[in-house]
Amino acid sequence: MAKSNKAPVNRRGFLKGAAATAAAGAAALVADVPGVEAQPAGAGAGQPGGAAEQSGSAPPPSARQIERDAGNARPPLSVRAITRPGSDLMVQVLKDMGVEYVAANPGSSFEGLQESLINYGTPPNRMPELITALHEESAVTMAHGYGKAEGKPMAALLHGTIGIQHAAMSIYQAYYDRAPVLLLAGRDEGFIAAHTANDMAGMVRSFTKWDAQPRTLEESLVALQRAYNEAITPPNAPTLVVLDIELQKEEARGVSVPGYRPPQTTGIDSGQAREIARGLVEAQNPRIAVGRLRTPRGVLQAVELAELVGATTSTSATGGPMSFPQRHPLCGPGASATYDYTLGLEAPGAQVALNGPGLATLLSRDTTNIGFGGIAGRGARGGSGGSGRGGRGGTGDLAGLVIQVDAEASLPFIIEEVKRQLTADKRHTIQDRSARHAEANQHARIEAITQAVESKRSGWDGSPVSTARIYAELWPLIMNEDWCLSSPSGFSGGHHAQLWDHNKPYSYLGGQGAGGMGYGAPASVGAALAARSRGRIVINVQTDGDLNYAPGVLWTAVHHKLPMLTVMHNNRAWHQELMFIQYMTGVRGRGADRGHIGCSLRDPYIDYARIAAGYGMAAEGPISDPAKLAAALKRGVDSVKRGEPYLIDVITQPR
Repeated sequence: MAKSNKAPVNRRGFLKGAAATAAAGAAALVADVPGVEAQPAGAGAGQPGGAAEQSGSAPPPSARQIERDAGNARPPLSVRAITRPGSDLMVQVLKDMGVEYVAANPGSSFEGLQESLINYGTPPNRMPELITALHEESAVTMAHGYGKAEGKPMAALLHGTIGIQHAAMSIYQAYYDRAPVLLLAGRDEGFIAAHTANDMAGMVRSFTKWDAQPRTLEESLVALQRAYNEAITPPNAPTLVVLDIELQKEEARGVSVPGYRPPQTTGIDSGQAREIARGLVEAQNPRIAVGRLRTPRGVLQAVELAELVGATTSTSATGGPMSFPQRHPLCGPGASATYDYTLGLEAPGAQVALNGPGLATLLSRDTTNIGFGGIAGRGARGGSGGSGRGGRGGTGDLAGLVIQVDAEASLPFIIEEVKRQLTADKRHTIQDRSARHAEANQHARIEAITQAVESKRSGWDGSPVSTARIYAELWPLIMNEDWCLSSPSGFSGGHHAQLWDHNKPYSYLGGQGAGGMGYGAPASVGAALAARSRGRIVINVQTDGDLNYAPGVLWTAVHHKLPMLTVMHNNRAWHQELMFIQYMTGVRGRGADRGHIGCSLRDPYIDYARIAAGYGMAAEGPISDPAKLAAALKRGVDSVKRGEPYLIDVITQPR
């Protein structure tokens, strides 16, 4: 197929002496996408046996390539040649699947798809809407945060080899965090050779769930649908489709968009559901331990089951999304901690536990046996079970029967069986038991909050500001709002766990998966994308070192008018590493006076309010006087309630 002449400038500013066209091979490792297989490489320039290999150097770029790279290419003056571009059909597939957003840092390898995203449809640039990112790593982390908040994917669009490599750390984090993310990568074999490869997905295959490199437009539409379905089928994880520029630009003619069919996740069988229901109904004091479910629907079903049988519950809502409401009357130890039947939903340590497949089930994709820690057991080869923490509920010493099946998909069957087995007498007993549990849990809750408040008074009036005071003074301002705490809280004390009420599936999105930096702000932007049309506000208690990895995402928040409040936890250091070095200097008897080198952010101090202002975000600070904190927080909350992001720089205690 002839290459389109309507290609705009490539943003990468590649040197004019760039290598010529790359190999024409397309090595795709995809099952069940018709016709997707390795293509034989030719012997043209830049290919084995071609002129470039024989001469030992790449040929110079053509005049056309130079014009395009310099931004001098112009569209033809003739009438529109392509009336139904393939990329329009790709966008229609995304619409059919309900993809709300596609985050991208622009690149020539997906110019056809980008043009369709912003112009195809009525109205254009809606469902999905193109979100402008300043870095591919941030684009993927936005999708990561969105996926955790909503339990479904948004998309991130990447430019060739360099875009995938930029995004690799964020893909790795989302993989560890079992976040459903749809990754799309453009491939332009005829432009800059260094930006393409025969098998670009191979760079991240070990930490994605599924990938495809379709050869035809029809295959690309099927691949997009399957990638979405794979991302939301347990274990949730990022998936990747590589889309050649020719497929984006070709005339679709009579190609039709296949009807989308969502995946059907398998739950327990009827016999197992009957036995679990019997155990819950006949128990005198049943207990349900709830870990991380997949979607808000699963949370609602867990609540329904607990209320049906009058079971007390535990929750992981203070550690991450999609768990049981923390302040539900049945959440807590209950009137008695002697439980005669315990059911685990993606949680270990129960008499019967329903734990869906973990990341260890994907080890066959780790063909080089990298063996990422926490996923594969030591010495495990691809395809082995491993002993890592890949499942949503984690691992541990399991006291009873573990059924390797998705808990959320199993809940409707258990609920149906419980309803069949309940008698009028049982319902009366359950009603009385629930009332006793609710009263006991309320007393326990009041006692716990009282103790938490007392424990957090230490340093209340001190300067720098205590992290506990940030969370404590935020709570009365947001408690009656629909809010989401989108940023990890481990480095800032995790005070919300005791002081706030985590009653929504998205109340707290938890940590970053693999513990990598550069996560908080872009994940919060992704959560704010989810919040924008749903009347929510997003709170980002942002560590200073983490923001410096990807500050440009603040511009994205302003540009797209996102309801995100960023409160800087500015302790002017990578303080965990500072403590490590101080400990090491003590162990070695060298003194701690130089322990700050390489770990502290001083000389000069960084002014985050000015950084935010430079990106167009309303901001204030730095604030070191705790008496000025509450008023600043109120200004920030009022701003984000109007849909205007806001940043407050607070000089804080180390933790």
